[in-house]
Amino acid sequence: MPLPSIIPSITPFFLFVAFFLLLLVSLSLPIIKSIFLFRLAADASASLLDSSANGAVRFGVWGYCISAITVEVVGIDRETAGKCSSPQLGYQFDSDIANALHVSDLTNAISRTLSAVLVLHPLACAATLVALVTSLFITRRQAPDTVSRPAVLSTLGIALFAAVIATISFLLDVIFVAAVHHRVDKEADGVLHLNWGNAVWLSLGATIALWCAIVSDSAGICALGRRFKRKQLTGER
Repeated sequence: MPLPSIIPSITPFFLFVAFFLLLLVSLSLPIIKSIFLFRLAADASASLLDSSANGAVRFGVWGYCISAITVEVVGIDRETAGKCSSPQLGYQFDSDIANALHVSDLTNAISRTLSAVLVLHPLACAATLVALVTSLFITRRQAPDTVSRPAVLSTLGIALFAAVIATISFLLDVIFVAAVHHRVDKEADGVLHLNWGNAVWLSLGATIALWCAIVSDSAGICALGRRFKRKQLTGER
């Protein structure tokens, strides 16, 4: 099968995968509660009255969700229902989170400014959607075995923009979670435990898919160039 006929199916496939993954990340917690950037969990106990408290908070692009909190005193359990913050751009380590995790000295663990840059995920998702739409016009309707040069070039340009934004978003995810992890390890004295969430790896997968789409589209441009030179040499139209 000639290369130009393969490109129209490969490039949109990679772009669709990237768009789907970025969409999941962009709609992460508290919108889609199963997708989150990281999770903080606390397991505090005291010998006084044989008491213990367990709580966890998961953080996404638009906010956080607090799990049900269980407090046990002298063998008697008391559970507080969990709740989620309202979706917002940028958030901080507030009193609700501190109470859920039974800590009081981590108010600066999350920077509102750093969390606000997570909005790059929806931007990358929107750019990927535009690239996906333009990639659907790569194949010419009049000649299914050939590709459209404007569509290929437009797809490449938009996909490259989306790939750069997605790459920056992934790096910021890693920096964001690593910064919180460092602050927690430094100030929580082992009371809190941080676990990386699935949104970080979804973002990585989307970034890889976008760069694969760029490679595929670039191969299509090279194939167009070779065909154009061959037509010039043979005098074909």
